[in-house]
Amino acid sequence: MGLDPSTSGDVYSYGILLLELFTGKSPTDGMFIDGMNIHRYSKMALPERLMEIVDHKLVENEEGASESFWTELERGKIHDCLILILKIGVACSEESPTERVTIFDVARELHLIKKMLVDRTRE
Repeated sequence: MGLDPSTSGDVYSYGILLLELFTGKSPTDGMFIDGMNIHRYSKMALPERLMEIVDHKLVENEEGASESFWTELERGKIHDCLILILKIGVACSEESPTERVTIFDVARELHLIKKMLVDRTRE
């Protein structure tokens, strides 16, 4: 907001990018009015209403079916990872820079999510 570039600003931008990618919504989407924004939209939905906000192109096959696209184990794994990724996006995009996570914490969390995905696909 008119200040010098900072790592905290970069973390914020990364968080907004994650939320855009995984919700399929732009921060300037017309649905964001009266104080609602992509950060609040995502934060309010997690974790119980995850599937209401996630971009369905990420969880459906070409025919639009999500039920038979993955096994039960894979669906659970994908669901858990989506929650974690969106939580990272929310934590990065906190309004106050002092409330945001560091990029080191983000990298650590993303590595844990990757490990979770890789390890669970071998089950």
